[in-house]
Amino acid sequence: MKIAVSGCLLGQKVRFDSGHKRDTFIMDELSRYAEYTSFCPENLAYSNPRPSIRLVKEQDKPLEVRSNKTGEDISQALYEASKKDLASIASVDIRGIIFKSKSPSCGLGSAKIYQDNGYCEGKSDGVFVAMCKERFPLVPMEEEGRLCDPWLRENFVMQLFAYDSFEEFKVNASMNSLVNFHKENKFMLQSKDDTLYRKLGKIVGNHEQAGFEQILGEYELLFKTAIAKKSSIAKTRNVLEHMSGFLKKHLDSEEKAMLHEQIDDYAGQIIPLILPLSTLHLYAKKYKVRYLLEQVFLRPYPKELALRSDIKSGK
Repeated sequence: MKIAVSGCLLGQKVRFDSGHKRDTFIMDELSRYAEYTSFCPENLAYSNPRPSIRLVKEQDKPLEVRSNKTGEDISQALYEASKKDLASIASVDIRGIIFKSKSPSCGLGSAKIYQDNGYCEGKSDGVFVAMCKERFPLVPMEEEGRLCDPWLRENFVMQLFAYDSFEEFKVNASMNSLVNFHKENKFMLQSKDDTLYRKLGKIVGNHEQAGFEQILGEYELLFKTAIAKKSSIAKTRNVLEHMSGFLKKHLDSEEKAMLHEQIDDYAGQIIPLILPLSTLHLYAKKYKVRYLLEQVFLRPYPKELALRSDIKSGK
């Protein structure tokens, strides 16, 4: 899958000081499953080395980009460069975007906004991020700084692969395949938002007898909205308990006790999620419980990423 990434995170020397901010997770782990297309509107606008910039918001005036060296308003160059980079990544079938944190162009809620007197009044989206949000409202987006948090990283990667799976699925989608797609994603969706999962079920039920194109469009919008939600320990625990119910007629009392102890220990943040999930997977294979084995939630992304092995991946 193709992911758009701030060039400096890829090791490209595009920062104001001609340096880079190569990110090890992006380059050494996620790169095994993705193809990157880079962007850096600041470098496109001002080249490098260059003076650093800041975002300034005066009352009743549009957001300005100013040089930290001269104080000059250099907004137009960055806005024009951002439009060019936006068009460039729009020409590629991207499945996600990863931005550079704190950047005046690429900070995702982390770009500092200054008053005319030089005081920082808060943080917001960078110039390019704001354009991307408008152009790609459903595309998974995150910044590398937040990806240092195991919980945010696991949620983003799950969203990324779920988004990609739907894009692949819809190419040859049919009503029957949509029913199966929804069934296989049941527990993944419930771990995100059970209410939206149920609404998606009603769309698939098609009680209004709508045409398939309409159904698929409605499903896509709500599915991509649901996968953008963050999971929680409480929601995940409910999913684990629900999954264990499909095994109750197969397990003896000791096996049941062990499984529920693992689920309780996960909820108590004593063990990581991978342990009860591995046990569920083991029993599902042993007793050939096909419904569980087909669930995306058991393996929503390549296991080699090992994101569920960290206790801190749950909140």
